[in-house]
Amino acid sequence: MKSRAVNIKKVYLMGFALLLFLGSLALEAGQPKIKFKEEVKNFGKVKQGEVLAHEFVFANEGDATLVIQKVSTSCGCTAALASEEKIDPGKEGKIGIKFDTRGYGGLVNKMIFVESNDPKEARKQLQISADIETPPAARIEINPYNYDAGLIVAGEELKVNLKIMNKGEIELRAEFNHRNATYSLNGKPAPVPLKIVAGKEADIEISIPTQDRLGVVREYILIKSNDPMRSTLSLYVSGYIITKVQLKELFEKHKDILRPGN
Repeated sequence: MKSRAVNIKKVYLMGFALLLFLGSLALEAGQPKIKFKEEVKNFGKVKQGEVLAHEFVFANEGDATLVIQKVSTSCGCTAALASEEKIDPGKEGKIGIKFDTRGYGGLVNKMIFVESNDPKEARKQLQISADIETPPAARIEINPYNYDAGLIVAGEELKVNLKIMNKGEIELRAEFNHRNATYSLNGKPAPVPLKIVAGKEADIEISIPTQDRLGVVREYILIKSNDPMRSTLSLYVSGYIITKVQLKELFEKHKDILRPGN
């Protein structure tokens, strides 16, 4: 009797295990599966300005229709598009990409993201890379990018000393853009355009009239140049304008702090 009960229990356990196995098969069946032939494309050395193109080929190795829901990229310079949105089991599709190398130099990596209804890999990441060769060019650097002039007495000019450096291989030509600022080099009006040979620098004094303004002042000066990578830079200048009366009151209020030895 006991042996029969044990056998019945074994049968139930085997039946339960079989149901679990069949259930797992049922869950695995009827699912799409995305599989790319390659996930990385290296273009090697290319010339700056080239538009690179490539197609990432993939297949649906699953048992249900694969749906490409979204294709996106890591920057606007790269465009990506799926050949079709729905791919039947056993069929192939393509993700076409184009990368505009204008404005880029050196080793560059860009990402493409493919989202689908594959339950195991809903978001695939692809990568393209290129070593972009740039021709000899001017390379602009400025110091500072931001300048706080502190307190300014009403009627005085807002002034900042700007260092412009040419880190490139050919002559840098730069121009300044502001509605009423003046620019001087070595005490004389700065030439337009300002020319700096390769490896050299120039110190420019920028003066902005404040006229009848009071309180916080903020100004942006645009610097345009023949640097192909950074054709436009901006210098942010700020300060706080007070009257002479306010300045006198300020000194009177804090005269103990301003005394020598304090």
